[in-house]
Amino acid sequence: MPKKIATYPFPSPLHTAETAEEALKTKPASYWEKRGEKAALALFHEAAVRVPAYKDFLKKNGIKHQQIKTVEDFKTVPTVDKNNYLRAYPLADLSWDGKLMDSWQVYAATSGSTGEPFYFPRAQKETDQYALLAELYLRTQFKIQERSTLYVDAFAMGAWIGGLFTYQAIERLAKAGNYKLHIITPGINKDEILKAIRRLGPLYDQLIIGGYPPFTRDLIDEGKAEGMDWKKYNIKFVFSAEGFGERFRDHIFEHASLHNEYRDMLNHYGTVDQGTIAYETPLAIFMRRAALKDKELYRTLFTEASRLPTLAQYLPEHFYFEAIENEKLLCTANAGLPLVRYDLKDHGGIMGFDHAWKALEKSEKKLLEALAKTKIQDTVFKLPFVHVYERSDFSVVLYGANVYPEHVRKALEAKECAKFATGKCALRIVESRRGEPHLEINIELQKGIKPETKHGHIAKKIIVETLIEHNSEYRSNHSQAARKVLPRIKLWEFNHPKYFSGRGKQKWVIK
Repeated sequence: MPKKIATYPFPSPLHTAETAEEALKTKPASYWEKRGEKAALALFHEAAVRVPAYKDFLKKNGIKHQQIKTVEDFKTVPTVDKNNYLRAYPLADLSWDGKLMDSWQVYAATSGSTGEPFYFPRAQKETDQYALLAELYLRTQFKIQERSTLYVDAFAMGAWIGGLFTYQAIERLAKAGNYKLHIITPGINKDEILKAIRRLGPLYDQLIIGGYPPFTRDLIDEGKAEGMDWKKYNIKFVFSAEGFGERFRDHIFEHASLHNEYRDMLNHYGTVDQGTIAYETPLAIFMRRAALKDKELYRTLFTEASRLPTLAQYLPEHFYFEAIENEKLLCTANAGLPLVRYDLKDHGGIMGFDHAWKALEKSEKKLLEALAKTKIQDTVFKLPFVHVYERSDFSVVLYGANVYPEHVRKALEAKECAKFATGKCALRIVESRRGEPHLEINIELQKGIKPETKHGHIAKKIIVETLIEHNSEYRSNHSQAARKVLPRIKLWEFNHPKYFSGRGKQKWVIK
């Protein structure tokens, strides 16, 4: 039998949601921050001894774990990522005691910028962590302890993390908790979702729909167009996989007939690498909306002036965040694979609760009254905040699926396209007048070739075929809602200054 993982060698109030809920509201912010520091150091030392790959990684980098005693020491430990660590060692060596088979595992697959999948094992502890996080917001915001609830899991079901991970966590709560909580898993099939809501919705006090933001918006709009009265069902929402603006939240609030824009919906921050890391609490949503009205508060909370990030709170003893080098986010967590100072390849920042609260008090002179007016005064957790921006380097996100320029370039290199295209492209997501997202692919033509309709048709056909072949997330979305994910092709003459000036590196993704 493997030794017990001593990641948290100190008493924890997070054993149950009931004890956690009270502690998160009453214990000071410094308490949670110190616990996070302790957990990160404990995980580091244990991984240095028990994880063969990490032991070798530290040796190669000249680090003796016994010399790392404080949080300041911890900051000198080299970071790990997919290339220098995960892909550099066998999967078993990345596991506790070099024994991948010692605990029950479920795999989740992801594709990086190259499209090469990495399979992350997820052990029971990750499901337990997600279940605790979910139970906190399901109790605090959605009051599942008082209401019979149907959770509609409308995330994609497959080898990727969203749908199955959500099902496992909610099923665990349904079994272990004293809740009238049921779940159905239609995935991203809108017809099945609407049918289930019509049939089962009236049986419950409330329905919670978990799904990708654009997909869920389509679901609400299409249901409304078909005559569905959303007011009948007391709907709540849990979003994941991509960020969104407050106009999106307003749209959902209005068209789904919600009661409270701060309590009735939230967004997750999660990764395949480490699971569900953080979520939008009502306070985080309140702060984000307040920041849009107050430039000084915005500058205090966020690191970039031109983009609105997702703002969430997290449990630092489960996920210990650091922000380094131009807002690069690191996370230390005992995930399916224990990862120490792991580079998430996300950009954003972190802020302690006390600092954020003081900034908000400066903006909202009567803050407690404002929280009471919005009916979220009973949801305030004294946890740190993390904000994260949509990745701008190598992909765009369409209905929860990452679309990579590499796949489009592969299509443009096919003989049918190579007759007229240079292989350069620029991807971006644009919104229609109705606010629906569409994938726009800008293609550079070879010198001397003028844009023709037939070129666009050929490029569109080959690109879609290539995405279906190489991108499992896109393939799943295409099988359910092809029209929504078909790209819009724009052709540009050679060296056009808008996207293809020829000066410097080609910008493959436009945000």
